[in-house]
Amino acid sequence: MPEGVSVLKGKDMQHIETIDNAFIMVQDDLIVDFGPMSVCPKNNFTVYDHQGKWLMPGFVDSHTHAVFATARHQEFVMRIQGKTYVEIANEGGGILNSAKKLREMDEELLYQKALVHINNAIACGTAVMEIKSGYGLSTEAELKILRVIKRLKNTVPIKILSTFLGAHAIPTEYKENRGAYIDLIINDMLPQIAKEKLADFMDVFCDFGFFTPQETDVLLKAAEQYGIKAKIHGNELGISGGVQVAVKNNALSVDHLEHIGQEEIECLLSSETIPVALPGSSFFLKIPYTPCRQMIDAGLPVAIASDFNPGSSPHYNLWFTWSLACLYNGLLPNEGFNALTINAAKALGLEKEYGSITKGKKAAFITTRAFESINEMPYWFGVNHCIENRN
Repeated sequence: MPEGVSVLKGKDMQHIETIDNAFIMVQDDLIVDFGPMSVCPKNNFTVYDHQGKWLMPGFVDSHTHAVFATARHQEFVMRIQGKTYVEIANEGGGILNSAKKLREMDEELLYQKALVHINNAIACGTAVMEIKSGYGLSTEAELKILRVIKRLKNTVPIKILSTFLGAHAIPTEYKENRGAYIDLIINDMLPQIAKEKLADFMDVFCDFGFFTPQETDVLLKAAEQYGIKAKIHGNELGISGGVQVAVKNNALSVDHLEHIGQEEIECLLSSETIPVALPGSSFFLKIPYTPCRQMIDAGLPVAIASDFNPGSSPHYNLWFTWSLACLYNGLLPNEGFNALTINAAKALGLEKEYGSITKGKKAAFITTRAFESINEMPYWFGVNHCIENRN
């Protein structure tokens, strides 16, 4: 990727540059040079031979909930029996179920469980992972999750970013007084999170039955006072106003967008906010897929992510995400690749460091077996093509 390219929009999302019989030179974990072997410097470097393999930038997973207590396989059975996401939530399942179990779990065990998931994701080619809180819904439990994420940042070999998602749902004890819970987030949680530097971003679930655009605006503005950048869950359950409030608050991304109209597309076109599709949750919940083809044809950039979580997308294999995006979101294979790399890095504000093979960026790349073309990668759906993940 040429230096200075930070995002690919519209028809440019099909652009991919490849070099046959290439070299890449790394020093101090940065890419210092690359090109065809015919111009490879003859210096005395340690050489790693990847002949017969493909080398590509590691995937950027810009939306996960990788710290959670237990799986929600009982709800999986309920969905097979015909119950909807909202019906399950109303019966005590969903986010509130995860919150109850997480509050009861020891922090060390929570860390060990998350470490297993992240190592599995690394084995599938993930080089950057964003992880949200939001399964605590109390000051103590939200801080516990964020402290686990902070520990993971210091122990795993990939880049981890943390997102405070205390506004994931209204906990049961505040069901009749949602304003008091919002006050708790603003006046209790946020000051402690800022003091301990536990969050890179603030996210809000702005959707029907969760947080309104007005409440979302108040929450994001409160986070901004501490220098915490905005991200949004929006328009998963309907056209909720999530796009507009995301753009209003200069959010790095607005994620989900299973429901989107022309007004929302026009709003995004006038902004720097990256729309992020989460095909894994559409697949698992059997809900509409984000209309990425329509969005790209309108000139937007699009990123995709796993949405790894125990309730609606229990997977971390971004190769599978890529296949789903091609099959059901309408992305071409090249577009899916860019949606998982350079555009996903942009959705996290990391486009200067990750997401492409570019001089000066981090040496975060993966190797695979040789393919006839990039089209073959998402074709083999569900397969982990990663042979080695170098971070």
